[in-house]
Amino acid sequence: MSIVRESDLIGIGKKYQIETEAGDNMVVVIHDDGRRELYRHEDEDNETHCVMTLSDEESRQVAGILGGLSYKPKALETIEVALDDLRIEWYKVGSSNDGVNKSIGELEVRQRTGASIIAAIREDETIINPGPDYVIQPGATLVIAGKLKNIKLLKEILL
Repeated sequence: MSIVRESDLIGIGKKYQIETEAGDNMVVVIHDDGRRELYRHEDEDNETHCVMTLSDEESRQVAGILGGLSYKPKALETIEVALDDLRIEWYKVGSSNDGVNKSIGELEVRQRTGASIIAAIREDETIINPGPDYVIQPGATLVIAGKLKNIKLLKEILL
């Protein structure tokens, strides 16, 4: 697990110093205006060098990419992420599933299960936070968030 140190930058925003498992050192500065700056810390000269500056929107896009919302390596297809009681799971929809070709609203996903579909990935298309009109297609990978029991109920509806 990486080490993250957080500090306030008065009048600027927040600074996060990150030391990765691989031994890399990075600094992320989040400005109050939404900009993000990424710095790489070089051990030999004890200086940080700005690698890039991102707008708020660009930062969120990169976060989605890094977080696996647009592509998940094949080896991680059944990965689960747990944050206290909240779990995030990837679920690949089969062609014979009962939930196929039905909308999220028609299945009453949130009302019946308490879980949320936070993204739907199919080939080159990623839909973040699909609405009730989104129709679940065979072969799509759904990113599901909720408590374990809620996710289990959602999977039962989709089967």
